[in-house]
Amino acid sequence: MTTTHAVEAVGLVKRYGETTALAGADLAVAQGTIMGVLGPNGAGKTTMVRVLTTLIRADAGEARVAGYDVRREGQRVRASIGLSGQFSATDGNLTGRENLRMVGRLYQLGRREARARADDLLERLGLGDAADRPARGYSGGMNRRLDLAAAIIGRAPVLFLDEPTTGLDPASRRDIWELIRELVDDGTTLVLTTQYLDEADRLADRIAVIDNGVVIAEGTVEELKSRIGGDVLELRPADPARLDDAERALSALGPTHRVDDERGAPAIGLPVGEDPELIARAVRAVDEQGIGLLDVSVRRPSLDDVFLTMTGRSPEAAGGGGETGAAA
Repeated sequence: MTTTHAVEAVGLVKRYGETTALAGADLAVAQGTIMGVLGPNGAGKTTMVRVLTTLIRADAGEARVAGYDVRREGQRVRASIGLSGQFSATDGNLTGRENLRMVGRLYQLGRREARARADDLLERLGLGDAADRPARGYSGGMNRRLDLAAAIIGRAPVLFLDEPTTGLDPASRRDIWELIRELVDDGTTLVLTTQYLDEADRLADRIAVIDNGVVIAEGTVEELKSRIGGDVLELRPADPARLDDAERALSALGPTHRVDDERGAPAIGLPVGEDPELIARAVRAVDEQGIGLLDVSVRRPSLDDVFLTMTGRSPEAAGGGGETGAAA
């Protein structure tokens, strides 16, 4: 397989006994771009990352990263990538600063550069005050940030970040988004799996939606949104306790999903496509159940709507704890 992409996979298959985690997955990531990988828990996202980073071998298919074959040239692949997985790979007996300096040296940075990069990243990721404490005393969020710093300290040309901001507070997430964008602006290629659709919407140049071990859709955010084929209706019950009733009433008209609202008044979303009559039918369906409405609005589709339409599940139902077990 020859490729001009930083990452390319064709027909990846991975089985764990009778469970198929990857069922012929394809992926192509252009140099210097961010590919967001979305999918429900168990869809195959983490398995794909593990294959591409040489942690496990695929049963079939081919893949190249940074121009190297992941099966035959694993050492060269590993020298060309940074990886932050779902679980911290740092040494709890070392301080945060010692961890980063050690990883920098493993990336063959000079001693002075490793120190400078470690100090900079610790400050950038809000770990400066804890830099000289053993990592075993860090909170889960602090360990997440330290692991991310370790992945990027070597300035590898290709980064794999598997749900890097899970469990972080909004301010920390924004700091990491800014850092990720700077890295890509400098030429880094990034494969980003995430449970946060707003994160993918904001960061990704292109998105691959994976489900049941195959990539079922790929394109820019706007290209994927256009596949919905029209607008989305939102109905907000006056009584939040009737939300389940409203969703049941609307489910006969199409795939529904919950929409959170900053005002604390959740809504039900329903794609209406190009059918204006569907809006009237939806309002009648709710009214027939005696459900008063606080608000009815029509908007352009979001990435949440794309996820629901393509996987048949809302982001909430898909879960958000990352993939675990054999079917990851």
